[in-house]
Amino acid sequence: CRPVCPARTPRAANCTFFACAAAAEEAGFRPCRRCRPDTSPGTPAWSGTSVTVNRALRLIDGGALEDAGVEDLAARLGVGDRHLRRLFVEHLGASPLAVAHTRRAHFAKRLIEETTLPMQQVALSAGFQNTRRFNAAISRAFQRTPSAIRKAVGEPAARDAEGFVSLRLTHREPFDWAAHLEFLRPRALPGVEQITAASYRRTVDLEGFTGIIEIDRDPKGGALRLRAPIAAAPLLATLVERARRLFDLDADPVAIAELLSADPCLAPLLRRYPGIRVPGAWDPFETSVRAILGQQVTVTGATSLAGRLIERYGRPLPGHDLRLFPRPVDLLDADIAGLGMPGARAETIRTVARAVHDGEPVLDPARDLDEAVDRLTALPGIGDWTAQYVAMRALQEPDAFPAGDLGLRKALATGDKPASAAVVRRLSEPWRPWRAYAAMLLWRKDLS
Repeated sequence: CRPVCPARTPRAANCTFFACAAAAEEAGFRPCRRCRPDTSPGTPAWSGTSVTVNRALRLIDGGALEDAGVEDLAARLGVGDRHLRRLFVEHLGASPLAVAHTRRAHFAKRLIEETTLPMQQVALSAGFQNTRRFNAAISRAFQRTPSAIRKAVGEPAARDAEGFVSLRLTHREPFDWAAHLEFLRPRALPGVEQITAASYRRTVDLEGFTGIIEIDRDPKGGALRLRAPIAAAPLLATLVERARRLFDLDADPVAIAELLSADPCLAPLLRRYPGIRVPGAWDPFETSVRAILGQQVTVTGATSLAGRLIERYGRPLPGHDLRLFPRPVDLLDADIAGLGMPGARAETIRTVARAVHDGEPVLDPARDLDEAVDRLTALPGIGDWTAQYVAMRALQEPDAFPAGDLGLRKALATGDKPASAAVVRRLSEPWRPWRAYAAMLLWRKDLS
Protein backbone atom coordinates (compact mmCIF):
# COMPACT_ATOMS: atom_id res chain seq x y z
CA CYS A 1 0.00 0.00 0.00
CA ARG A 2 1.14 3.58 -0.66
CA PRO A 3 1.10 6.51 1.81
CA VAL A 4 -1.31 8.33 -0.54
CA CYS A 5 -3.89 5.53 -0.38
CA PRO A 6 -7.46 6.83 0.20
CA ALA A 7 -8.19 3.92 2.53
CA ARG A 8 -8.15 4.58 6.26
CA THR A 9 -4.59 4.33 7.54
CA PRO A 10 -4.21 1.49 10.06
CA ARG A 11 -2.30 1.88 13.30
CA ALA A 12 1.46 1.47 12.92
CA ALA A 13 1.33 -1.52 15.26
CA ASN A 14 -0.86 -3.29 12.70
CA CYS A 15 1.44 -2.56 9.73
CA THR A 16 4.40 -4.48 8.36
CA PHE A 17 6.96 -2.50 6.40
CA PHE A 18 9.07 -3.69 3.47
CA ALA A 19 11.89 -2.07 1.52
CA CYS A 20 10.40 -2.88 -1.88
CA ALA A 21 7.42 -4.50 -3.61
CA ALA A 22 9.33 -7.72 -4.23
CA ALA A 23 9.92 -8.22 -0.51
CA ALA A 24 6.23 -7.65 0.24
CA GLU A 25 5.18 -10.15 -2.41
CA GLU A 26 7.72 -12.67 -1.14
CA ALA A 27 5.95 -12.39 2.24
CA GLY A 28 2.59 -13.17 0.61
CA PHE A 29 1.09 -9.69 0.17
CA ARG A 30 -0.53 -8.40 -3.02
CA PRO A 31 -0.70 -4.76 -4.22
CA CYS A 32 -3.53 -2.67 -2.78
CA ARG A 33 -6.39 -2.33 -5.28
CA ARG A 34 -7.23 1.22 -4.23
CA CYS A 35 -3.90 3.05 -4.45
CA ARG A 36 -2.39 0.49 -6.90
CA PRO A 37 1.30 0.68 -5.90
CA ASP A 38 2.17 -1.51 -8.90
CA THR A 39 1.44 1.50 -11.16
CA SER A 40 3.62 3.96 -9.24
CA PRO A 41 7.03 5.09 -10.58
CA GLY A 42 9.78 2.54 -10.21
CA THR A 43 12.36 2.50 -7.48
CA PRO A 44 14.77 5.40 -8.03
CA ALA A 45 18.22 4.24 -9.11
CA TRP A 46 19.77 5.82 -6.02
CA SER A 47 17.38 4.45 -3.39
CA GLY A 48 18.77 2.25 -0.67
CA THR A 49 22.12 2.52 1.04
CA SER A 50 24.31 0.29 -1.10
CA VAL A 51 25.90 1.61 -4.28
CA THR A 52 26.18 -1.95 -5.56
CA VAL A 53 22.47 -2.59 -5.01
CA ASN A 54 21.58 0.70 -6.70
CA ARG A 55 23.56 -0.19 -9.79
CA ALA A 56 22.16 -3.72 -9.79
CA LEU A 57 18.62 -2.28 -9.76
CA ARG A 58 19.46 -0.17 -12.80
CA LEU A 59 20.73 -3.22 -14.65
CA ILE A 60 17.69 -5.29 -13.65
CA ASP A 61 15.39 -2.50 -14.85
CA GLY A 62 17.27 -2.72 -18.14
CA GLY A 63 16.56 -6.45 -18.38
CA ALA A 64 19.92 -7.77 -17.14
CA LEU A 65 18.32 -10.95 -15.77
CA GLU A 66 16.14 -11.70 -18.78
CA ASP A 67 18.76 -13.74 -20.62
CA ALA A 68 21.43 -14.17 -17.93
CA GLY A 69 21.71 -15.29 -14.32
CA VAL A 70 22.62 -13.62 -11.05
CA GLU A 71 26.22 -14.77 -11.55
CA ASP A 72 26.47 -12.71 -14.75
CA LEU A 73 24.88 -9.71 -13.04
CA ALA A 74 27.35 -9.96 -10.16
CA ALA A 75 30.26 -10.20 -12.59
CA ARG A 76 29.15 -6.98 -14.30
CA LEU A 77 29.16 -5.31 -10.89
CA GLY A 78 32.55 -6.71 -9.91
CA VAL A 79 31.31 -8.72 -6.91
CA GLY A 80 30.57 -12.37 -6.17
CA ASP A 81 27.05 -13.69 -6.67
CA ARG A 82 26.73 -14.77 -3.01
CA HIS A 83 27.74 -11.29 -1.87
CA LEU A 84 25.22 -9.70 -4.26
CA ARG A 85 22.41 -11.90 -2.93
CA ARG A 86 23.43 -11.01 0.62
CA LEU A 87 23.34 -7.29 -0.20
CA PHE A 88 19.87 -7.58 -1.75
CA VAL A 89 18.48 -9.38 1.30
CA GLU A 90 20.09 -6.82 3.60
CA HIS A 91 18.88 -3.70 1.75
CA LEU A 92 15.70 -4.83 0.00
CA GLY A 93 14.60 -7.96 1.79
CA ALA A 94 14.37 -9.89 -1.50
CA SER A 95 16.70 -11.64 -3.92
CA PRO A 96 17.73 -10.22 -7.33
CA LEU A 97 15.54 -12.81 -9.06
CA ALA A 98 12.53 -11.89 -6.90
CA VAL A 99 12.98 -8.24 -7.85
CA ALA A 100 13.19 -9.18 -11.54
CA HIS A 101 10.08 -11.40 -11.29
CA THR A 102 8.11 -8.60 -9.59
CA ARG A 103 9.21 -6.15 -12.28
CA ARG A 104 8.05 -8.54 -15.01
CA ALA A 105 4.70 -9.27 -13.36
CA HIS A 106 3.93 -5.60 -12.75
CA PHE A 107 4.78 -4.72 -16.35
CA ALA A 108 2.52 -7.52 -17.59
CA LYS A 109 -0.34 -6.19 -15.46
CA ARG A 110 0.07 -2.76 -17.04
CA LEU A 111 -0.19 -4.33 -20.49
CA ILE A 112 -3.33 -6.18 -19.43
CA GLU A 113 -4.97 -3.00 -18.11
CA GLU A 114 -3.77 -0.38 -20.59
CA THR A 115 -3.82 -2.26 -23.90
CA THR A 116 -6.07 -4.61 -25.84
CA LEU A 117 -3.22 -6.97 -26.70
CA PRO A 118 -4.15 -10.69 -26.60
CA MET A 119 -2.96 -12.42 -23.45
CA GLN A 120 -0.42 -14.51 -25.33
CA GLN A 121 1.11 -11.31 -26.74
CA VAL A 122 1.09 -9.72 -23.27
CA ALA A 123 3.00 -12.70 -21.90
CA LEU A 124 5.65 -12.52 -24.63
CA SER A 125 5.97 -8.73 -24.38
CA ALA A 126 6.53 -8.95 -20.63
CA GLY A 127 9.27 -11.54 -21.04
CA PHE A 128 7.43 -14.75 -20.09
CA GLN A 129 8.48 -17.83 -22.01
CA ASN A 130 4.97 -19.28 -22.11
CA THR A 131 1.44 -18.45 -21.02
CA ARG A 132 1.44 -21.06 -18.26
CA ARG A 133 4.22 -19.24 -16.40
CA PHE A 134 2.54 -15.93 -17.17
CA ASN A 135 -0.79 -17.04 -15.68
CA ALA A 136 0.90 -18.46 -12.58
CA ALA A 137 3.01 -15.34 -11.98
CA ILE A 138 0.05 -12.96 -12.33
CA SER A 139 -2.18 -15.07 -10.11
CA ARG A 140 0.54 -15.33 -7.46
CA ALA A 141 1.37 -11.59 -7.47
CA PHE A 142 -2.17 -10.16 -7.70
CA GLN A 143 -4.36 -13.04 -6.50
CA ARG A 144 -6.45 -12.70 -9.66
CA THR A 145 -6.18 -14.25 -13.10
CA PRO A 146 -5.12 -12.11 -16.08
CA SER A 147 -8.67 -12.35 -17.49
CA ALA A 148 -10.18 -11.15 -14.20
CA ILE A 149 -7.81 -8.16 -14.13
CA ARG A 150 -8.78 -7.12 -17.65
CA LYS A 151 -12.46 -7.64 -16.97
CA ALA A 152 -12.25 -5.40 -13.89
CA VAL A 153 -10.85 -2.44 -15.83
CA GLY A 154 -12.95 -2.91 -18.96
CA GLU A 155 -11.85 -1.06 -22.09
CA PRO A 156 -8.68 1.07 -21.91
CA ALA A 157 -9.53 4.69 -21.11
CA ALA A 158 -7.93 5.90 -24.35
CA ARG A 159 -8.14 3.32 -27.08
CA ASP A 160 -5.44 3.76 -29.71
CA ALA A 161 -5.94 3.79 -33.43
CA GLU A 162 -5.81 0.38 -35.04
CA GLY A 163 -2.26 -0.85 -35.46
CA PHE A 164 -0.84 1.04 -32.47
CA VAL A 165 -0.38 0.46 -28.75
CA SER A 166 0.35 2.97 -26.00
CA LEU A 167 1.49 2.84 -22.38
CA ARG A 168 1.67 5.35 -19.53
CA LEU A 169 5.15 6.07 -18.19
CA THR A 170 4.61 7.25 -14.63
CA HIS A 171 6.99 9.65 -12.89
CA ARG A 172 7.29 11.67 -9.73
CA GLU A 173 6.21 15.29 -9.76
CA PRO A 174 7.38 17.92 -10.35
CA PHE A 175 8.70 17.30 -13.85
CA ASP A 176 9.86 20.20 -16.03
CA TRP A 177 8.69 18.69 -19.32
CA ALA A 178 9.15 21.93 -21.25
CA ALA A 179 12.76 22.33 -20.09
CA HIS A 180 13.51 18.74 -21.00
CA LEU A 181 12.27 19.19 -24.56
CA GLU A 182 13.99 22.57 -24.77
CA PHE A 183 17.32 20.87 -24.03
CA LEU A 184 16.74 18.04 -26.50
CA ARG A 185 15.33 20.12 -29.37
CA PRO A 186 18.52 21.86 -30.58
CA ARG A 187 20.40 18.58 -30.16
CA ALA A 188 17.88 16.50 -32.10
CA LEU A 189 19.42 14.23 -34.73
CA PRO A 190 18.21 15.45 -38.15
CA GLY A 191 16.10 12.86 -39.91
CA VAL A 192 16.05 10.62 -36.80
CA GLU A 193 14.42 12.73 -34.07
CA GLN A 194 11.55 15.21 -34.36
CA ILE A 195 10.82 17.35 -31.31
CA THR A 196 7.98 19.85 -31.02
CA ALA A 197 6.85 21.96 -28.09
CA ALA A 198 4.70 19.07 -26.88
CA SER A 199 6.10 15.76 -28.17
CA TYR A 200 9.14 13.66 -28.98
CA ARG A 201 9.19 11.41 -32.05
CA ARG A 202 11.98 9.23 -33.43
CA THR A 203 12.93 6.29 -35.61
CA VAL A 204 13.73 2.98 -33.94
CA ASP A 205 15.78 -0.03 -35.02
CA LEU A 206 15.61 -2.84 -32.45
CA GLU A 207 15.90 -6.60 -32.79
CA GLY A 208 14.47 -6.72 -36.29
CA PHE A 209 11.83 -4.03 -35.77
CA THR A 210 12.14 -0.70 -37.56
CA GLY A 211 9.56 2.02 -37.14
CA ILE A 212 8.60 5.22 -35.33
CA ILE A 213 7.67 5.78 -31.70
CA GLU A 214 6.20 8.92 -30.15
CA ILE A 215 6.21 10.22 -26.57
CA ASP A 216 4.10 13.05 -25.20
CA ARG A 217 2.57 14.18 -21.93
CA ASP A 218 -0.37 12.24 -20.57
CA PRO A 219 -3.34 14.63 -20.19
CA LYS A 220 -4.13 13.08 -16.79
CA GLY A 221 -0.75 14.21 -15.43
CA GLY A 222 1.90 12.34 -13.51
CA ALA A 223 2.99 10.40 -16.59
CA LEU A 224 4.16 10.50 -20.17
CA ARG A 225 2.57 8.34 -22.87
CA LEU A 226 4.55 6.11 -25.22
CA ARG A 227 2.89 5.23 -28.52
CA ALA A 228 4.35 2.53 -30.80
CA PRO A 229 3.25 0.38 -33.75
CA ILE A 230 1.63 -2.91 -32.80
CA ALA A 231 4.51 -4.67 -34.58
CA ALA A 232 6.74 -3.45 -31.74
CA ALA A 233 4.66 -5.23 -29.08
CA PRO A 234 7.32 -7.92 -28.38
CA LEU A 235 9.76 -5.08 -27.60
CA LEU A 236 7.52 -2.98 -25.36
CA ALA A 237 9.58 -3.66 -22.23
CA THR A 238 12.73 -2.46 -24.00
CA LEU A 239 10.96 0.57 -25.47
CA VAL A 240 9.61 1.55 -22.05
CA GLU A 241 13.03 1.16 -20.41
CA ARG A 242 14.69 3.32 -23.07
CA ALA A 243 12.00 5.97 -22.86
CA ARG A 244 12.29 6.11 -19.08
CA ARG A 245 16.05 6.50 -19.42
CA LEU A 246 15.75 9.24 -22.06
CA PHE A 247 13.38 11.29 -19.90
CA ASP A 248 14.95 10.34 -16.53
CA LEU A 249 11.58 9.20 -15.21
CA ASP A 250 12.96 7.32 -12.20
CA ALA A 251 14.45 10.48 -10.68
CA ASP A 252 13.27 11.64 -7.26
CA PRO A 253 13.06 15.45 -7.65
CA VAL A 254 12.23 15.98 -3.98
CA ALA A 255 15.38 14.23 -2.75
CA ILE A 256 17.51 16.02 -5.35
CA ALA A 257 16.06 19.44 -4.54
CA GLU A 258 16.49 18.85 -0.80
CA LEU A 259 20.26 18.64 -1.19
CA LEU A 260 20.86 21.15 -4.00
CA SER A 261 18.61 23.85 -2.54
CA ALA A 262 21.06 24.24 0.34
CA ASP A 263 23.43 25.96 -2.09
CA PRO A 264 22.69 29.72 -2.49
CA CYS A 265 23.74 29.55 -6.16
CA LEU A 266 21.38 26.68 -7.04
CA ALA A 267 18.40 27.49 -4.81
CA PRO A 268 17.01 30.30 -7.05
CA LEU A 269 17.41 28.07 -10.11
CA LEU A 270 15.52 25.24 -8.41
CA ARG A 271 12.66 27.61 -7.60
CA ARG A 272 12.58 28.78 -11.21
CA TYR A 273 12.95 25.29 -12.73
CA PRO A 274 11.39 22.76 -10.33
CA GLY A 275 11.53 19.15 -11.45
CA ILE A 276 14.69 19.44 -13.54
CA ARG A 277 15.79 16.13 -15.09
CA VAL A 278 18.97 14.94 -16.78
CA PRO A 279 18.13 14.04 -20.41
CA GLY A 280 19.38 10.51 -20.96
CA ALA A 281 20.07 8.60 -24.14
CA TRP A 282 17.85 6.45 -26.31
CA ASP A 283 21.00 4.64 -27.42
CA PRO A 284 24.42 5.11 -25.72
CA PHE A 285 26.34 4.75 -28.99
CA GLU A 286 24.18 7.34 -30.71
CA THR A 287 24.67 9.85 -27.88
CA SER A 288 28.40 9.17 -27.70
CA VAL A 289 28.82 9.92 -31.41
CA ARG A 290 26.77 13.10 -30.98
CA ALA A 291 29.02 14.14 -28.04
CA ILE A 292 32.20 13.63 -30.08
CA LEU A 293 30.72 15.66 -32.93
CA GLY A 294 30.14 18.43 -30.39
CA GLN A 295 33.76 18.70 -29.32
CA GLN A 296 34.95 22.32 -29.67
CA VAL A 297 31.97 23.37 -31.82
CA THR A 298 28.61 24.96 -31.05
CA VAL A 299 25.44 22.95 -30.49
CA THR A 300 24.18 24.14 -33.87
CA GLY A 301 27.42 23.12 -35.57
CA ALA A 302 27.35 19.67 -33.99
CA THR A 303 23.73 19.15 -35.07
CA SER A 304 24.66 20.10 -38.62
CA LEU A 305 27.53 17.57 -38.61
CA ALA A 306 25.20 14.92 -37.21
CA GLY A 307 22.77 15.59 -40.04
CA ARG A 308 25.49 15.05 -42.65
CA LEU A 309 26.61 11.84 -40.93
CA ILE A 310 23.05 10.48 -40.86
CA GLU A 311 22.35 11.49 -44.45
CA ARG A 312 25.44 9.70 -45.72
CA TYR A 313 25.65 6.62 -43.48
CA GLY A 314 22.16 6.23 -42.00
CA ARG A 315 19.66 3.87 -43.60
CA PRO A 316 16.33 5.14 -44.95
CA LEU A 317 13.21 4.03 -43.10
CA PRO A 318 10.89 2.37 -45.63
CA GLY A 319 7.69 4.29 -46.16
CA HIS A 320 8.92 7.44 -44.40
CA ASP A 321 11.06 10.44 -45.20
CA LEU A 322 13.21 9.59 -42.17
CA ARG A 323 16.38 7.65 -41.49
CA LEU A 324 17.86 5.26 -38.92
CA PHE A 325 20.98 6.33 -37.06
CA PRO A 326 24.11 4.60 -38.39
CA ARG A 327 25.08 1.37 -36.64
CA PRO A 328 28.64 0.86 -35.35
CA VAL A 329 29.31 -1.42 -38.33
CA ASP A 330 28.27 1.39 -40.69
CA LEU A 331 31.02 3.68 -39.37
CA LEU A 332 33.98 1.29 -39.05
CA ASP A 333 35.58 2.44 -42.30
CA ALA A 334 33.51 5.55 -43.02
CA ASP A 335 35.13 8.69 -44.44
CA ILE A 336 33.77 10.82 -41.61
CA ALA A 337 36.39 13.53 -42.05
CA GLY A 338 34.88 14.20 -45.46
CA LEU A 339 31.82 15.59 -43.69
CA GLY A 340 33.84 18.63 -42.61
CA MET A 341 35.59 17.86 -39.35
CA PRO A 342 39.18 17.27 -38.19
CA GLY A 343 40.61 13.87 -39.08
CA ALA A 344 41.46 13.11 -35.45
CA ARG A 345 37.83 13.59 -34.40
CA ALA A 346 36.63 11.39 -37.23
CA GLU A 347 39.06 8.69 -36.12
CA THR A 348 37.69 8.94 -32.56
CA ILE A 349 34.19 8.16 -33.85
CA ARG A 350 35.53 5.16 -35.78
CA THR A 351 37.41 4.02 -32.65
CA VAL A 352 34.23 4.11 -30.55
CA ALA A 353 32.30 2.33 -33.32
CA ARG A 354 34.99 -0.35 -33.46
CA ALA A 355 34.98 -0.83 -29.68
CA VAL A 356 31.18 -1.20 -29.54
CA HIS A 357 31.13 -3.46 -32.60
CA ASP A 358 33.79 -5.72 -31.00
CA GLY A 359 31.81 -6.01 -27.76
CA GLU A 360 34.11 -3.94 -25.57
CA PRO A 361 32.27 -2.60 -22.48
CA VAL A 362 33.06 1.08 -23.08
CA LEU A 363 29.36 2.04 -23.01
CA ASP A 364 28.17 -0.57 -20.52
CA PRO A 365 27.09 0.41 -16.98
CA ALA A 366 30.20 0.58 -14.79
CA ARG A 367 30.77 -0.15 -11.13
CA ASP A 368 31.17 3.56 -10.44
CA LEU A 369 31.63 6.91 -12.16
CA ASP A 370 35.41 6.72 -12.05
CA GLU A 371 35.43 3.38 -13.88
CA ALA A 372 33.03 4.71 -16.52
CA VAL A 373 35.21 7.77 -17.13
CA ASP A 374 38.42 5.70 -17.18
CA ARG A 375 36.98 3.36 -19.82
CA LEU A 376 36.06 6.27 -22.05
CA THR A 377 39.21 8.35 -21.65
CA ALA A 378 41.28 5.27 -22.48
CA LEU A 379 40.03 5.72 -26.05
CA PRO A 380 42.14 8.11 -28.16
CA GLY A 381 40.42 11.43 -28.70
CA ILE A 382 38.10 11.30 -25.68
CA GLY A 383 38.98 13.72 -22.90
CA ASP A 384 37.40 14.38 -19.54
CA TRP A 385 34.63 16.68 -20.89
CA THR A 386 33.39 14.11 -23.40
CA ALA A 387 33.69 11.24 -20.92
CA GLN A 388 31.77 13.09 -18.21
CA TYR A 389 29.08 14.19 -20.67
CA VAL A 390 28.64 10.65 -22.01
CA ALA A 391 28.59 9.25 -18.46
CA MET A 392 26.00 11.85 -17.51
CA ARG A 393 23.61 11.20 -20.38
CA ALA A 394 24.34 7.79 -21.90
CA LEU A 395 25.33 5.92 -18.72
CA GLN A 396 22.93 7.62 -16.27
CA GLU A 397 25.62 8.58 -13.79
CA PRO A 398 23.85 11.13 -11.53
CA ASP A 399 27.17 12.50 -10.21
CA ALA A 400 28.87 13.00 -13.60
CA PHE A 401 30.02 16.58 -13.98
CA PRO A 402 31.99 18.07 -16.92
CA ALA A 403 33.78 20.69 -14.84
CA GLY A 404 35.68 22.05 -17.84
CA ASP A 405 32.50 22.93 -19.74
CA LEU A 406 32.52 26.59 -20.78
CA GLY A 407 28.83 27.02 -19.95
CA LEU A 408 29.38 25.80 -16.38
CA ARG A 409 32.48 27.96 -16.01
CA LYS A 410 30.53 31.03 -17.11
CA ALA A 411 27.60 30.21 -14.83
CA LEU A 412 29.94 30.03 -11.81
CA ALA A 413 32.07 33.04 -12.70
CA THR A 414 32.44 35.75 -10.05
CA GLY A 415 33.48 38.38 -12.57
CA ASP A 416 33.71 38.78 -16.33
CA LYS A 417 36.18 35.91 -16.67
CA PRO A 418 34.84 32.31 -16.57
CA ALA A 419 35.83 30.31 -13.50
CA SER A 420 38.58 27.73 -13.94
CA ALA A 421 37.76 24.03 -14.17
CA ALA A 422 39.51 23.52 -10.81
CA VAL A 423 37.29 26.14 -9.14
CA VAL A 424 34.15 24.66 -10.72
CA ARG A 425 35.14 21.20 -9.52
CA ARG A 426 35.74 22.49 -5.98
CA LEU A 427 32.42 24.34 -5.86
CA SER A 428 30.61 21.19 -7.02
CA GLU A 429 31.75 18.98 -4.14
CA PRO A 430 28.76 19.79 -1.86
CA TRP A 431 26.39 18.80 -4.70
CA ARG A 432 27.38 15.14 -4.67
CA PRO A 433 25.82 12.75 -5.59
CA TRP A 434 23.58 14.97 -7.77
CA ARG A 435 26.14 17.00 -9.70
CA ALA A 436 24.62 16.06 -13.07
CA TYR A 437 21.36 17.76 -11.97
CA ALA A 438 23.33 20.77 -10.77
CA ALA A 439 24.94 20.97 -14.22
CA MET A 440 21.51 21.00 -15.87
CA LEU A 441 20.44 23.89 -13.62
CA LEU A 442 23.61 25.86 -14.33
CA TRP A 443 23.19 25.36 -18.07
CA ARG A 444 19.69 26.78 -17.70
CA LYS A 445 21.22 29.81 -15.94
CA ASP A 446 23.62 30.27 -18.84
CA LEU A 447 20.63 30.37 -21.22
CA SER A 448 18.58 32.84 -19.17
